[in-house]
Amino acid sequence: MNSTIPASVVILTKNEELHVSRAVSSASAFDEVVVVDSASTDQTRELATAAGARVEEFIWDGAYPKKKEWALQLVRNDWVIYLDADEFLSAPLVNEIGEIVRDEDASAIEVPLAYRWLGKTLRHGHRVKKRIGMRRSRCEWPRPDDLSVKNMWEVEGHYQPIVLQGKVVALTEKLGHDDQDGLYDYFARHNRYSDWEAAMIDKRDAASHRSRSRMGRIAVTIPFKPVVFFLYSYVARLGFLDGRQGLDYALALAFYYWQIGAKVRELRSMTAAGQQ
Repeated sequence: MNSTIPASVVILTKNEELHVSRAVSSASAFDEVVVVDSASTDQTRELATAAGARVEEFIWDGAYPKKKEWALQLVRNDWVIYLDADEFLSAPLVNEIGEIVRDEDASAIEVPLAYRWLGKTLRHGHRVKKRIGMRRSRCEWPRPDDLSVKNMWEVEGHYQPIVLQGKVVALTEKLGHDDQDGLYDYFARHNRYSDWEAAMIDKRDAASHRSRSRMGRIAVTIPFKPVVFFLYSYVARLGFLDGRQGLDYALALAFYYWQIGAKVRELRSMTAAGQQ
């Protein structure tokens, strides 16, 4: 294998001085690392540059493309690997990605997450997979009807790139995820995402539905989802073995799904009352 992996790593940031150096350093084996920053007011840009990344500024104009799609015009490789600033690549995962990007049949990469919550890496409960890699020539970002969603932002919602040609390769090595900003930021971020999720369900938006994983499409239709999810994550998936962190994580996600359901009901009541 060549010393440089022929892919571009895009790291999304906004006030991520706690995380950005780790994310950039973890991607040093790739051909280029581009940090796409949204007007950070802390030391994110300086730290990213010092760690070896090229920094580009993204100012959203309220239309498409949003941040991840916009970043595609900045990179020089067909393969693009996306990282959030609080994520990082292990050496085994880097090696595994390096093998896949040289596979002519591969068009996208999915990885499981090693999720760290309140100081502990969770080993049980709900497991998340994420599509972090795509060939620009064979994939595209969907454009759901979400530009009017209140309180949403410039980052794409909970959807993934659509593969137009080729195969999705599921890797075994895990992507590190360790958000050190604290629960205030976690809940604030999920409050925004629950607005988006509720609007997409209310609109029955086809683009967002199609771009979800198979399990994601099924999950949207489950009745009493907060209770079902808690029982699934904490009991059926043995989340209780992660101790108090496992309980808190299952409760936090169950609350997130409750938020979505409550906001869907709010939107529909407003529509019925003629307020939209």
